[in-house]
Amino acid sequence: MKAVVFHGIGDVRLDEVAQPNIEKPTDAIVRITAAAICGTDLHFVRGTLGPMKPGTILGHEGIGIVEEVGSAVRNFAPGDRVVIGSTIGCGNCSYCRAGYYANCDNANPNGPENTAFFGGPLESGPFDGLQAEYARIPFANVNMYPLPDDIDDEQAILLSDIFPTSYMAAELAEICPGNSVAVFGCGPVGQFAIASAKLMRAGRIFAIDSIESRLEMAREQGAEIINFNNEDPIETIKGFTNKIGVDRAIDAVGVDANKPDEGPGAKSVKEMAQDFKEEKKEVAPKTNEKGDNWHPGNAPSQVLNWATEALCKAGTLSIIGVYSAASKRFPIGEAMGKNLTVKMGNCHHRKYIPLLVNLVRSGVVDPAEILTQVGPLTSAIEAYKNFDRRMPGWVKVKLEPEALPEVERAA
Repeated sequence: MKAVVFHGIGDVRLDEVAQPNIEKPTDAIVRITAAAICGTDLHFVRGTLGPMKPGTILGHEGIGIVEEVGSAVRNFAPGDRVVIGSTIGCGNCSYCRAGYYANCDNANPNGPENTAFFGGPLESGPFDGLQAEYARIPFANVNMYPLPDDIDDEQAILLSDIFPTSYMAAELAEICPGNSVAVFGCGPVGQFAIASAKLMRAGRIFAIDSIESRLEMAREQGAEIINFNNEDPIETIKGFTNKIGVDRAIDAVGVDANKPDEGPGAKSVKEMAQDFKEEKKEVAPKTNEKGDNWHPGNAPSQVLNWATEALCKAGTLSIIGVYSAASKRFPIGEAMGKNLTVKMGNCHHRKYIPLLVNLVRSGVVDPAEILTQVGPLTSAIEAYKNFDRRMPGWVKVKLEPEALPEVERAA
């Protein structure tokens, strides 16, 4: 079968690989009908998260048709259409039973300290991912969820990771009716964080980014947009909130954050340039930049600093953007001085999928509105490059396995 395979930093290929088999009674084999590329996949290729095992199939967002189930999988049968949660839980340990699937004690063969998820680094298993024609799903009775016929593939693929992750971000932010919320980053997680904040009846939502097409999508959702290359985001937020700041802030960017290239914002962070340079070396000691691709963010803690500054006293910061163990810098002094609450973590996808499926079925949310690119699996390498370049109009890309010819390579 064909699959998108990690070979090294800056080296991702569409390869011919062996088709997976049932290995344990709790496994299922799913024929993938749609997968998607996530910003987390780009972290691996840029070198800001890892280490990755060469040969790992990438991707942790997928839907498909069950082909085969192990003897211990009693709630699914071949032919069932399912969405696959990105993080893997066993369903039996105390954490899974409390809804903390990302903290499962049993799913990760390397031990309970790290989250198990599809297509991730060594510490996560690693488990082969979902950007492939077929995938093995461990603990399938827990990590698959049935899809009703009235949710189409374009809606369903966003229920695998992005929508649950964003909803958890809004939940961690403790958004109450009337609250003002700043969402840093208007990629797919940021867009759904805006949608989730609206569901929680936020009063005002500020969306901060530098890519106009993403800001325009945020504005269409009703957010007040701020381009950090045109204005200082902190001064702007303070100006719009009578110098108080926002009640809640969401970091939907993570370790690949960038500082402003120009404008008042660039001047305000000029004194941090050396710190950012040193920090970039810490989080991405090895890179393999090629032309316009695979460049790590040039200011890894930029959003953490902005979000902390933007918050009012006693506000809440939700961190859902991914950071690695090498990320050591956080403005703890200012956060403490403001009495901020800080919440963060990997998403417990299986906890949120049932709720979000019902929201989509009822017409409250149409996640397909965030999907901007669709293509066959054969276009995956070019899609990776375009998504990595943050090309205008690219927010979320869906891949469809079908009619797969020659191996492609980006190296």
